[in-house]
This record gives sequence, structure tokens and C-alpha cells, in this order.
Amino acid sequence: MEGKKASESFTVMNELVLPNDTNVFGNLMGGRLMYWMDIAAAMASGKHCNSPSMTASVDNLSFKNPIKLGNVVHIEAKVTRAFNTSMEIHIKVWGEDSLHQYSYESNEAYFTFVALDSNNKPKIVPPIIAETEEEQRMYEGALRRRQVRLILGGKMKPDDANELKALFFPNN
Repeated sequence: MEGKKASESFTVMNELVLPNDTNVFGNLMGGRLMYWMDIAAAMASGKHCNSPSMTASVDNLSFKNPIKLGNVVHIEAKVTRAFNTSMEIHIKVWGEDSLHQYSYESNEAYFTFVALDSNNKPKIVPPIIAETEEEQRMYEGALRRRQVRLILGGKMKPDDANELKALFFPNN
């Protein structure tokens, strides 16, 4: 199967934070942001595999700065690596205060999606072609992140995680 460039999956999504999206502190609710991030990841994975896909996991969703009522949420998603039927998607989120004309980093996460065929069964996805230094760095780290996900999900034994072991025990 012919590979596809990581840049071909690049997706940008923007949302305006309205009163119904906020908590009692006037900040965007985490669940609403996660919903929007999931949509952006689904669009990026769909661009890569040309088929519907579904969320398999979400890694380390870290909240760095709150996004306030009236600000714009800017979400960028890109497939970092494709495995057999799954894809890792990197999500970055910024808040944009248009009144004061500045942007600030809010969140970052990795989502895993599985491509589905017409019978809703996992299907093979094209490999990723990482072109830039950043894409290559993300691509190389994806295997270690995948091994952590598999271990935490009980689908891999720690002793079988060769990429992770090499990171911690380079001389073995």
C-alpha cells in the first residue's frame, strides 16, 4: 500500500466559546474541548485512511491554560504514524483572545483511531510519510507511545516493549 504524507491529514478546526460551553468560572469545560478535539482527530484520520474511523484511545490530555468565554478555540490535528489498522493523531489546542490580540497554548494530546471498512471491521491504513524534522520526531516517538498504550491497556507485556526497554536500558 502506498504511503501518504503526514501533511495531507492536517486539519484545522475553530470554535467560539459561548456561555453554554463554560463552567461557573467562565472557562471552557474540559468535556466540551475533548468533544471538539475528538471531532478534529476524526477528520484528520478520515483524510488519511479515506474511510470512517473511530476513537480507540486518548493519551495524556493535559490542560495547560483555560480558554475563556468569548475566546476562539483553535485546534490542529495531524496523523503522526499509522500502524496496521490504527493511526496516532497529535492534537494541539490554542486559545485566541481576539479582543486583546494574542494566542496561548491550552492543550495537547494524542488520540488513536481505528479505520473501519464498510462492514465496520478494522481495515488496513496507508503508512505515513514523515517529511519535516518535526514529523519525523513525532513518527519515531509514536512507537514508544503505542507500546505504553498497549501495556496500560493490558494488550502487551512490559517485557515485550522493546522500544521502551531500549530507551531505559540502552546496553541490553
